[in-house]
Amino acid sequence: MKRRSAIKNLGGLLIAPSIITGSTTPNSSPSLRIAHLTDIHLKDKFDAPARFTKCLRHMQLQRPKVDLVLNGGDIVFDMNKENIETIKNQWKLYKSIWSNEAALPVKYVLGNHDIWWNENDRAKAIYGKQFSMDQLGLDHLYYSFTQSGWKFILLDSVHLDVDSTWYIGKLGEAQFTWLENELNNTDPTVPVLVMTHIPILTATNLIEDNIVNKWEMLGGDMHTDVAKIISLFNKHPNVKLCLSGHIHLREKLVYNKVTYICNGAVSGAWWEGNKRETGPGYGIIDLFSDGSFSENYINY
Repeated sequence: MKRRSAIKNLGGLLIAPSIITGSTTPNSSPSLRIAHLTDIHLKDKFDAPARFTKCLRHMQLQRPKVDLVLNGGDIVFDMNKENIETIKNQWKLYKSIWSNEAALPVKYVLGNHDIWWNENDRAKAIYGKQFSMDQLGLDHLYYSFTQSGWKFILLDSVHLDVDSTWYIGKLGEAQFTWLENELNNTDPTVPVLVMTHIPILTATNLIEDNIVNKWEMLGGDMHTDVAKIISLFNKHPNVKLCLSGHIHLREKLVYNKVTYICNGAVSGAWWEGNKRETGPGYGIIDLFSDGSFSENYINY
């Protein structure tokens, strides 16, 4: 009864998405409604479990109902700054809340906080990405699927830099070749949605304090192979939308008829309020059969 009451009380907070399309006004019925959740950073602190639960309940009250969740990574707080027992507890907490609260299919990519890159543990099974893949039941780090007339391509955007001391955003040669083949083998009439953790293209890094006479762009904040990816997209005009997280800021950028959306963070500023002008939230995207879409960022 308490849970039903809580859900009922949340009803007045819903925001109906407005129609914002990639290029044209949709002239067909919605094919699919997606919720894009990213940067949850779940831990048993800052009342994060209760807030994440509120987010999931709020999302499932949206009308029309959400059909599919795309999770953009950084699911746990930080695998590189906690001991193994704490990490296991964070994953256990996430899976418990998701199992109890969300009756929806979900697809994942990994974020930089979902990867254990402690050099002292290089020989251990937890090192790298496999541990988190096992938690999520992922067989592959990058993959594609089709649903309701759209092609979805989920990419692995987080890699160690050449000196193995920090991460950068990129695909690497093998994954780029795979992406190229995926697009070449996709019917050009089928619209494509791409999801990464690190943005392929973003202007959010221009929002900095105390700029004197130049900006600094870090390789961990945006894909370092952005020009190469954009050149590939230019050959495939059916690529319509790219979703990302990582920056914790809400942004919508359109370049060469492709829309790049950074959908803030479920955790806001890591469960301590807003990140600049962006509050804790999630994205709602309606995909239409004609290749257009509507989208909104919802503060829960």
